[in-house]
Amino acid sequence: MDGCFRDKLRLGLCVDIITKRDQRTGKLTRGTIRWILTSKDYHSRGIKVMLSDRTVGRVQAIVETNENENHEPPRTLDAE
Repeated sequence: MDGCFRDKLRLGLCVDIITKRDQRTGKLTRGTIRWILTSKDYHSRGIKVMLSDRTVGRVQAIVETNENENHEPPRTLDAE
């Protein structure tokens, strides 16, 4: 699981986390990393992060997204 290694995470990355209250049910919450809270390089249950909506939890998975989703669509230049 890449969520156990701090060097795989960066601010703005889309991830699935598990919050403390959802540990029993296994319900995941998806969001964008705002802060990385764990200072260690590795944590067996996942690196603790805060998402942009201020939800705190441990990273369970890094969400693979298309690079173009995070950027503006390409602009076409009008020929004059």
